[in-house]
Amino acid sequence: MQSKTLTIFIDRPPNKVYAFVSDLSKMPLWAKTFCRSIRKEVGEWVMQTDQGELMIRIAPRNDLGILDHYVIPAPGVEIFVPMRVVANGSGSEVVFTLFQQPGMTKERFAADGEMVRRDLNTLKSVLEQK
Repeated sequence: MQSKTLTIFIDRPPNKVYAFVSDLSKMPLWAKTFCRSIRKEVGEWVMQTDQGELMIRIAPRNDLGILDHYVIPAPGVEIFVPMRVVANGSGSEVVFTLFQQPGMTKERFAADGEMVRRDLNTLKSVLEQK
């Protein structure tokens, strides 16, 4: 699969960035191009998106800044989304890798990359205001 890795510097300590992003209830505050709302239902996170409801699962809490998650659009279908927070001086670098999914056009892949870029900019704005 083709991939695109996007990064952004956030002027906040890595532990603060990690704590915010790993709390999926905060996803609608920064992933605005994708996540309209989110709720926990029977131990599972369910997101409302423009494409309907999707389930999401994130890596267990860790001290390594790993925020990998799986978006589950249908039973048995999981889309792996690698994401990390790493120290960059006194701030953080957020690293997000997007994979072009089977059957996805180049145009849709480019549009998804632009959505991720906008969401990372929103994340930066939200976190740097605090």
